[in-house]
Amino acid sequence: MTRIFTFLLASMLSGYCVAAPPPNILLIAIDDLRPSLGCYGDSIAKTPNIDAIARRGVRFEKAYCQQSVCAVSRLSLLTGQRPDTIEVWDLSTSFRKKFPDLVTLPQLFKQNGYYTRSVGKVFHGSGPASLDPPSWTAPPILDGRAKKRYVKQKIGNQKLKQASYESVAVEDTDYTDGLVTAAAVKILKSPLFKESPFFLAVGFRKPHLPFNAPKKYWDLYDRSQFKPPSNQLPLKAPEIATRSWLELEGYQDIPKNLQKDPLNEEKIKLLHHGYYACISYIDHQIGQILRELKEQALCNNTIIVVWSDHGYHLGEQGLWTKGNNYELSTRVPLIISDPRMESQGAASQSIVELLDIYPTLVELGNLNSNQNIQGASLVPLLQDPSTLRNTMALSQWPRDRFKNRHRGHGDIMGYSLRTKRYRYIEWRDWKSSKPLKRELYDHQKDPEEMLNIANEAGNTQLIISLRAKLNKKLN
Repeated sequence: MTRIFTFLLASMLSGYCVAAPPPNILLIAIDDLRPSLGCYGDSIAKTPNIDAIARRGVRFEKAYCQQSVCAVSRLSLLTGQRPDTIEVWDLSTSFRKKFPDLVTLPQLFKQNGYYTRSVGKVFHGSGPASLDPPSWTAPPILDGRAKKRYVKQKIGNQKLKQASYESVAVEDTDYTDGLVTAAAVKILKSPLFKESPFFLAVGFRKPHLPFNAPKKYWDLYDRSQFKPPSNQLPLKAPEIATRSWLELEGYQDIPKNLQKDPLNEEKIKLLHHGYYACISYIDHQIGQILRELKEQALCNNTIIVVWSDHGYHLGEQGLWTKGNNYELSTRVPLIISDPRMESQGAASQSIVELLDIYPTLVELGNLNSNQNIQGASLVPLLQDPSTLRNTMALSQWPRDRFKNRHRGHGDIMGYSLRTKRYRYIEWRDWKSSKPLKRELYDHQKDPEEMLNIANEAGNTQLIISLRAKLNKKLN
């Protein structure tokens, strides 16, 4: 009788125990954004909406990308695999050609009943590389092929790269990112988002060059606020480390060789101004999406992840844009806001990688993945941001032996290991794996990475130790 009573009581109570609904996922990708945000301590940046997400989540102070270029970084994050694993090191290669059965992050959620959508630049490039049909419930909108870069500028024959900036009194939707926001808001209003949990990826193109944003965002800043950095290259750094990727130099108003013909102070300030105007433009777009989440009563069950595909140089170390292994190009903003977590407005000082987003969302969504995921879940750090993981970040950058841009894995691969104190970089011949050049920067003494101390006699044992850690990370 006791067993029967217990069974009946349990059966009755189970009718009142409703399982929590699966969390929605809002993945916000921002192109070329270094941590120039108010929540990261930037006193100039005006970013109230991203700052608001940080106040409701955990800000990762030491997050790093796997390779400082759009396509590779994004594909690494979305597959949970390092560039060497998926064999993607450039802008044009699609991982699907060699690994057609690899399950991307949105694809895994789709397989588990989620309604998955993509708006804007989430993958990269054009055609299958930017669309990736297996990942989405419906075709992507305004993917990487859509480019509404300029409003009024017409230089020559309408080349893709005209002037490096534009400030015109127009509406947000006169540029692509405004259209991305409008499309994302429209999707959030869709009844389909009420019928099943959703995974919505929204990708913004700015502050990628050209620095084009409506004039009202330029007006938020006084150009005199911006102080040009030193144009000096890191001392004793090998040429292969500081070689320009020739991105900024491709614009019509920029000299073709910035290391021989550097920009003047006025132009540097203008570019800084444009970069920050674009950041505020994107922050406002994110604010509109947040307001729609609230309007649709979705805030309390939506995990928000804000990330950038890589960092950025604005003349520091004599470098511009990205395409190298240094701190400014590899460090990124990463904010994760889960309304179910108690820790809000906190910062984690643990070294993490963008690669960690895949396993983190898998765990937060209570999903299972059958493939080998190379990142590590950040859930323990979300639960207790004060926890310090003994981790290191691995980034890499390929080089052609002589040219500014590489194809595939290039002739030489530069592997960078970021520890709590050091950045160790080893440039290896791709075929033989033989080290050709080394760099070592001590962040305790040299946080701006301006002096390569790899060849100093007293650092021999330190390099042996760091090289062993690098090899372990690569294996």
